[in-house]
Parts: sequence; C-alpha cells; structure tokens
Amino acid sequence: MTTGFINVNKPSGAPSSAAVNKIKKLLHTPCGHMGTLDPLASGVLPVGVGNAARLFDYFLSKKKVYLAEFTFGVTSDTLDSEGQLEYKGERPKREDILKVIPSLIGEVDQIPPRYSAKCVNGKRGYQLAREGKEFTLAPKRVLIESISLCEEKGEGRFTFEIVCGGGTYIRSIARDMGEKMGTFAIMSALRRTQSGVFTIENSVPQNNLTEENIESFLIPTDSVLPYPTLEWNNFHIFHGLPVKSKQADGLYKVYDDNGFYGIAEVKSGQAVMKTKLC
Repeated sequence: MTTGFINVNKPSGAPSSAAVNKIKKLLHTPCGHMGTLDPLASGVLPVGVGNAARLFDYFLSKKKVYLAEFTFGVTSDTLDSEGQLEYKGERPKREDILKVIPSLIGEVDQIPPRYSAKCVNGKRGYQLAREGKEFTLAPKRVLIESISLCEEKGEGRFTFEIVCGGGTYIRSIARDMGEKMGTFAIMSALRRTQSGVFTIENSVPQNNLTEENIESFLIPTDSVLPYPTLEWNNFHIFHGLPVKSKQADGLYKVYDDNGFYGIAEVKSGQAVMKTKLC
C-alpha cells in the first residue's frame, strides 16, 4: 500500500474533504487530512496517505502559521464572511488594535465558534446552530504565540500573521479582538502558510495533482517525524511486547528490513511500539 504525505495547497471555497477525496481517487488508497481547513480558508493541508493517516495525533499540537484578514464593524453567526452579516460597531484605528493584541497572546481559554465541529451532547456545534438550538460551548485552552498586524486594507479590514498551536480558532480571535475594543469583527479571509513541518513553499496546488504526477509529490512518512531512531536488538518489539532500552525516555522511529515500521516510546528503560504502519 502507498504510504506517505502530500502537502496540498487547498484553494479557497473548497472543503478539506475535496482534497482528501481527490488524492484517494488518484492513488486508489485510503487517506485522511491532518487538521481541517474551513472552506473559506486556503493554504497548507497535509494529507496522510495510507497508513500514514494513523499518525494524525502526532501532528495535532504542531505550530500553525496563518495570514488572516479581519473586518471590523460587522458580525455574523459563523464569525466569518460566509454567515449572516450584521453591520454594527465602530471600525478601530491601527493604534487601537496594537494596544489590545498583547492581551490576546499566550495560553488562553478560547470559546470555539458556534459553527464548529465541537460536540455538545454528541452533536456537532454547526448541526445545533443550523437547527436554531440554544447551546453553550466550553472554553478550550489554546496557545497563541504571536499576532502581528501586517496591513490596513481600508473599510475596516486589516491583515495579521498569527502563530498558534493546534486547535486554535482564528475566527474566535477575530471575535475576541473586536470585543476587547468594544466592537465587532469577523474573519473575512484566511490562508494557512505552515502546519508543523509542512509549509506553503513546499506545497502543491490541489488542482495541479494528476494521476501522472501525484507520486512525485509523495513525502516519505518518516521524513516529517522529528524523532531519533530507536536502537533495538529484540524482535519482540514487533509483537507489541516491551523490550529493554538504554535510550532516554521519549518517542523514537523504528525500522525493520522493509523500512520505516512505526513509532515506539521509551519509558523507564523499556521500549514499546505505540503506532505501527504495517
């Protein structure tokens, strides 16, 4: 089975599932994306091909970098420009925004947008919102490393470079930034330029992928995992049994005669497989 990653540059207006389905069809192999992008958003969307999709959890907390456009003096039910727009509130000046940015940086308890995949009693938030149901989403602790104001585009629109951890909602940052200035804001455009080791510079436009060229864009699974190689001399590790190890505690890549086998964890002098790709 084909295994690896394809770093897709998703176009705006298309769901993340479209990229996954296209790669699945071209390679005739199951696939899964490593962190969804809203249909409005474009940019980096790593897709795990074959058993590489099992590594999803190892990428959840990786650093993300976005170029976002916020429009002030407007709100919507979805917190972006695709929802029901309501124009109200003041349009702040550049200096007003610069004053509140520091209060948005760090580990913060962020309330997800109502239109999100977060679950409430077994139902997605966006499902409940579409049904007109009243519900509350619990805050989630996220890491926002930096917010840089890049450009003022007029009509209340500003662009920002945002560096954050996984699970952060950029739409919620727009909402919270507006609230701190006593006004309203939505996310009107979004481009992800980095997701962990995957960057916009080494991505391939989704529409450029064909049956003839897709394998040339396949990134070897082990090349994107920042772990050392486990030194072992006991084949029991391949059967899920713990084996003795003198290496430091942590995660390691494991190889067999056929190549990359999976990820093991060393803890208190013992190594055991955590994720196998075969």
